[in-house]
Amino acid sequence: MKLRRPVVAVAAALALAAGVLAWQSMASLEPAPEVSYTLLDGSSGTTSSLKGKVVLVNFWATSCTTCVAEMPQIVATHNKFKDRGFETLAVAMSYDPPAYVSRFAQTRQLPFGVAIDNTGQIAKRFGDIQLTPTTFLLDQQGRIVKRYVGQPDFAALHVLVEDLLKKG
Repeated sequence: MKLRRPVVAVAAALALAAGVLAWQSMASLEPAPEVSYTLLDGSSGTTSSLKGKVVLVNFWATSCTTCVAEMPQIVATHNKFKDRGFETLAVAMSYDPPAYVSRFAQTRQLPFGVAIDNTGQIAKRFGDIQLTPTTFLLDQQGRIVKRYVGQPDFAALHVLVEDLLKKG
């Protein structure tokens, strides 16, 4: 029975350490860069205008097979959380022909904002994005919580979104 006290003390110390690490990682989240964008419908926005929402920013291209393959899951994620303070912004890369992007968004009936990064400045501001898909999850304060290069694990992404929405 004497063994229980050290086990409890070790468990408590580990829990405390995990809490401190979680707090430090949340305290040091990098703010998303301030960018302006124009959506396919002609409306414009900025990353700062998205504060107050959990936001998924997805850099993609119509020529990227992984991007095209993951888009139904991006749509499902958007639809699952959109009524709870979640927003999705799909940013088409500068090399993607605007007509292709527009046709893709229209035929797939994408239910979220799609911007074309004509100048490449949005990708540059987010860390000079070269690989697609690259996706960022932002919290309500506009901080980058997670960066995914390649297709995210959508089940884990949903858990993280759910957690962020509860904190909101």
